[in-house]
Amino acid sequence: MRMLIIGGSGFLGTELLRQAQVRGWEADATFHSHTSAAQAGAWHQLDIRDPAQVEALLATVAPRAVINVTSGGADWAITAEGSIHIAIATAKLGIRLVHVSSDAVFSGIGKARYDETCTPDPITPYGAAKAAAETAVRLLCPDGIVVRTSLIIGDGGSHHERVVHELAANEREGALFTDDIRCPVHVADLAAGLWKLAASNEAGVFHLAGTDALSRYSLGVLIARRDGIAPSLLPSGRRADTRLPGALDVRLDSRAAQYRLDIRLRGAREFLHTR
Repeated sequence: MRMLIIGGSGFLGTELLRQAQVRGWEADATFHSHTSAAQAGAWHQLDIRDPAQVEALLATVAPRAVINVTSGGADWAITAEGSIHIAIATAKLGIRLVHVSSDAVFSGIGKARYDETCTPDPITPYGAAKAAAETAVRLLCPDGIVVRTSLIIGDGGSHHERVVHELAANEREGALFTDDIRCPVHVADLAAGLWKLAASNEAGVFHLAGTDALSRYSLGVLIARRDGIAPSLLPSGRRADTRLPGALDVRLDSRAAQYRLDIRLRGAREFLHTR
């Protein structure tokens, strides 16, 4: 069966392609400016801001399912409108859609733990764009899937891991917040869950995040220890003491998804454990 990964050159997209190769699945991928080192299927240049281009590519590739892992940050034209173009095209062509969203759709105000029944209440432009995309997917693709996840960590290649190294080496300004709580997930666990959903008949909203709730600083300490960096080199601070927008405590509850899909999502203390 042929799958299409929109955003295949990114960190998560690269892992999805790697796992597709292991499974022996046909997986095409899109890129905007550059491809990745993964060599599964064919690469297609795509600007998701162009609805005609999106529909034409999906009609040409004709995949069984699309996994949308694009991230344009707070750029509304990409994160919100681009995802809406994908939802419209998949609905029109009868293609299954798995859309990857974020815990940024929640405010963390008055409630720390969020399951799939919780209503989005974003407080940042990025969260608002993600929430708008979710709404479009759920309205246009009732048989589709929205997957919310948290900080994505790997074995050294993620943005969050690079930040830890740069802060420790004084190559970046800033600090790791001690009051900013999330549920980090390993990219391999997340990708495996996404493939299982893409190949299933499931529909609706799923939370795929790790089991450990950690501050960004505590996560940074785990990464530093794994990589042989002295944790004392990491600057710390409190988001509450800054003017930076963002939720303080958002913990995605992934227990229902793990049970329904029969998967295990490790916590950061496990996948970053050093011996």
